[in-house]
Amino acid sequence: MPAHRLACLLLPALLALSACATWSDGSGPKRAPAIPAEVSNAEWENDMQRFAAEDASHPPPQNAVLFVGSSSIRMWESLARDFPDATVINRGFGGSEIRDSTWYAPRIVLPYKPGTVVLYAGDNDLASGRTPRQLHDDFVAFAELIHRKLPKTRLVYISTKPSPSRAHLLDAQREANALIKAESTRHDFVYIDVFTPMLDAGGKPREDLFLADRLHMNPAGYAIWRELLAPYVN
Repeated sequence: MPAHRLACLLLPALLALSACATWSDGSGPKRAPAIPAEVSNAEWENDMQRFAAEDASHPPPQNAVLFVGSSSIRMWESLARDFPDATVINRGFGGSEIRDSTWYAPRIVLPYKPGTVVLYAGDNDLASGRTPRQLHDDFVAFAELIHRKLPKTRLVYISTKPSPSRAHLLDAQREANALIKAESTRHDFVYIDVFTPMLDAGGKPREDLFLADRLHMNPAGYAIWRELLAPYVN
């Protein structure tokens, strides 16, 4: 067969293979994540590239306390000041779900070899339509990955928070939190209940803990988190 004809036959297959190999996490090329089974939004790749650039310019130390998860982590601007006795790394990416942190762990968790991983994610998951059982399963997958790849690392999970703008999800949050808390012994992690102290006397989300959007926390909200997390961070 002429060489030019063989090349024409092989080109489509090569293009298809190159489309699947979008990045490498150190163990060879990885295919693009499936939506919605593995990640909630493939655009998180932009955040991953930003984190990689930060790591290249300022390599983070090992054995630090790594905070990962959704916007409640990303927007924690006082994180280093709140835990002055710890070396902290913030790898929150807003809007993300638990499964996103699992998918991107080879890039924003495992390479750091942290002493402690603090994960907050879950309410975006429920808001997007995932069930409490799916939330539980997604967290178990994250926990198993951490314990398999980083057996000496302590895992801390922050329960979903009750926000005024998502008050309709309170029952689903209670169920998801209970399911995950029940796994704390089996999967060896610390469960932090922020849900209860962020409710008022009537069982509704405290408005005074949130910004004007009624979804993201103000400094008073983060003060509650800081107090609850201090024994496991400092």
